[in-house]
Amino acid sequence: MKLHIKYMVSFRCKMFVKAALDNLGLHYRTVELGEVDLIENNITVEQYDLLKTTLLKSGLELIDDARSALVERIKNVVVDLVHYEDEFPKSNLSCYISEKLHHDYTYLANLFTEVTGTTIQHFILLHKIEKAKELILYDELNLTEISYKLHFSSVAHLSNQFKKVTKLTPTYFKKLNEYNQRTMLETI
Repeated sequence: MKLHIKYMVSFRCKMFVKAALDNLGLHYRTVELGEVDLIENNITVEQYDLLKTTLLKSGLELIDDARSALVERIKNVVVDLVHYEDEFPKSNLSCYISEKLHHDYTYLANLFTEVTGTTIQHFILLHKIEKAKELILYDELNLTEISYKLHFSSVAHLSNQFKKVTKLTPTYFKKLNEYNQRTMLETI
């Protein structure tokens, strides 16, 4: 039996879900971002309600309808790709998402837009910018390396997209963070 969980986007979430399942005596084959594959074919209403309540306390939510579950799966594929994979796939992202979810990309894109009010491409961009911010703050890669790692066509493209989303240039974002860190250290 598969359960779909909304807002499950990190390895910490996976650990929390595993602990919740263990506490309820539910056995699972796998626990992935947004999805649990239970060994049991059916669970009791009481177990389901307890799991739902436990997950809600931590900001997670069981998804009951198939369309919302598929949208969450799309989101999880994107989050996993942008934040946890070392490299972007050689194929374009629409093919990658389509292959991962075994659905036509046009269907996935239309469903995603209908349910969320935004496009998959915009969702990907937002996560790529979040990853860029993280990499800028780590200060291990320069902007050229970050743009290459996140599959932007150039540093200029990364900078333009970064500014559209954050209203700041990557350089200003970095300086602002450095200033905030210095100011915080001076007050200690």
